[in-house]
Amino acid sequence: MYNYSDIRSIHLEVTQNCQANCPMCDRNMNGKGINPHINLDELSLEDCKRIFTPEFIAQLDTMYMCGNLGDPIVARDTLKIFRYFREHNLTMWLSMNTNGGAKSAEWWKDLAQVINKKGAVIFSVDGLRDTNHLYRQGVNWDNVERNMQAFINAGGRARWDFLIFEHNQHQVDEAEALAMSWGCEKFMKKKTGRFITQDSKKKESHQSVDKKGNATAELKKPDAKYQNKALSKLDIIKRKYGSMDAYYDAAPIICKVKKDNSLFITAEGLAMPCCWTAGRMYKWWHNDPKVEQIWDFVDKDALNARNGLKAVFSTGVFDRIQDSWNKPSCGAGKLKVCAMKCGAEFDPFAEQFK
Repeated sequence: MYNYSDIRSIHLEVTQNCQANCPMCDRNMNGKGINPHINLDELSLEDCKRIFTPEFIAQLDTMYMCGNLGDPIVARDTLKIFRYFREHNLTMWLSMNTNGGAKSAEWWKDLAQVINKKGAVIFSVDGLRDTNHLYRQGVNWDNVERNMQAFINAGGRARWDFLIFEHNQHQVDEAEALAMSWGCEKFMKKKTGRFITQDSKKKESHQSVDKKGNATAELKKPDAKYQNKALSKLDIIKRKYGSMDAYYDAAPIICKVKKDNSLFITAEGLAMPCCWTAGRMYKWWHNDPKVEQIWDFVDKDALNARNGLKAVFSTGVFDRIQDSWNKPSCGAGKLKVCAMKCGAEFDPFAEQFK
């Protein structure tokens, strides 16, 4: 797939911890409680120094913190880790995706100075004071407002990503105007793919719950103009191939991370091709998470990046994943998550930003 010397971008999941309990996040059981298969792992600065040598950092163009399960702003060493990368590469792009609702204003000012103009923060804020918490359960609006303004006023470059649901679609224009008044460089009207289920079916709504299991917001699809276009493509694909599974069996893979020479590091310190492959490891609704096909490719000891990234590449796991794409079907060993996320004809991820 690629070699150690090819890597130009690192996607870093620094933590599995978060102060929020968003109902469509794999970190928790629909908002009710923590995913029983995760251990709330977190990478320290020392972990990152073991994984990323100064020589390796010097070859990078980009490092961004996001991931599947946590929010980087709640990790202990996030700011120190950004400083470490900047110290060894003055020109690389540094960025982070976050709900924006934690840390002090001073911390955000420091972050702006470390990242400087060669980087940005993407604030995932899905509404205004009266609606953001309906999806971003547990996120305090006053903290979001304070932190975004502290970061921007200290010279930080910011983007506001707004996931559109029925309950907040009436606020899109107002939120965009607010973003511009605060000094955000961009406002992204994000057309969520979260109304496509794990087994590739449409759903009209999603009932979220709180930590006690009590029903909270019913999350509904927005109007057609704000819907992810992949929703309509589902029917086209099914007519063409007979079923989504038949499509996944046949789909050519156009790997996003291979194209970008990107590598994903989990909060456990595992090196994986991307967040999507890692994201199949711990689905909370499985009694045994290892029923997922990705575990055919996962050996935690072999993928432990703390032992050195060169050692991970020497295992050949990335080549085995790429070789699987030539198998005749997912049942015969083609890695299905690759077909789902990077299949040539169906891409809910890319459609979010159109």
